[in-house]
Amino acid sequence: MQHTSPTSPAMPRPGTSPSALRMAMLRAVHGLLDEPVVLRDPHALDILEPGMAQALREDPFVLNDPMSRTMRAGIVARSRYAEDALQDAVAQGVRQYVVLGAGWDTLALRNPWPGQLAVYEVDQPAVQQEKRARVQALPAALAARAPHWVAADLSRQRLADALAPAGFDPRRPACIAWLGVTPYLAPAAVQAVLRDAAQMAPGSVLVLDYRVSNHLLEPLERIMAEHSAKAFAAMGEPWLSDYEPKILHAQLRALGWSVQEDLGAAQINARYFHRRRDGLQTAGGGFRFLKAVRG
Repeated sequence: MQHTSPTSPAMPRPGTSPSALRMAMLRAVHGLLDEPVVLRDPHALDILEPGMAQALREDPFVLNDPMSRTMRAGIVARSRYAEDALQDAVAQGVRQYVVLGAGWDTLALRNPWPGQLAVYEVDQPAVQQEKRARVQALPAALAARAPHWVAADLSRQRLADALAPAGFDPRRPACIAWLGVTPYLAPAAVQAVLRDAAQMAPGSVLVLDYRVSNHLLEPLERIMAEHSAKAFAAMGEPWLSDYEPKILHAQLRALGWSVQEDLGAAQINARYFHRRRDGLQTAGGGFRFLKAVRG
């Protein structure tokens, strides 16, 4: 659920992704305000521009309005869901992790399996260039844990072709996380990436989130979805795709993926926010989390 309130303590510089930056800010605020944490990310602030990080340390409540809280819950649950899937995949012998549209994700910096798990971050060149500069500015021990950088526009380049120069081994399975991206792509572009990902070795795992078609949503979720869609369109990142779950599942099966899970808001809350004293929960906003395995 790569979306936040249109108000924030700082605006991104030209060439960056507003949604990716806001996602990173909300992940950082989670570590400052929420207890217990759902996603333990000690580098969420480190990866931000220093002035922005300091502003959030001084006043994290600027992103604690009701809308930001529910969106923050969705964002951290989404990342936790992907990392839970990665942990299961590593236990099954997977040693390659591919983050599509990585934005400001920090898994590479806190890789629990250093020397065993190779992390590949795929993103638009302009977004990745700024992130690389931030990682290089970190203390040497952290900067040394940088991922394999893959600057690519997957609407113009095949996934396998983009990964090959970075040392990715197509003969070995991988865990692929594709979070907060599909809404911003046209259906044909989503299908192209899914088709490319289906060329991964058997045993590969795919985790993604997607928007449900508005006509299938409950009234509250529909209102949230419409509000967020307008906010992101105003920032130059309009939502272009949504799905009926049954149709998406059929498309994935046709490509050789076996859908293992598809979670809505109630299931996400039951898994990650059960009986919290602070009441932190996601309202969903029409987003679902899906996990599939390559047969």
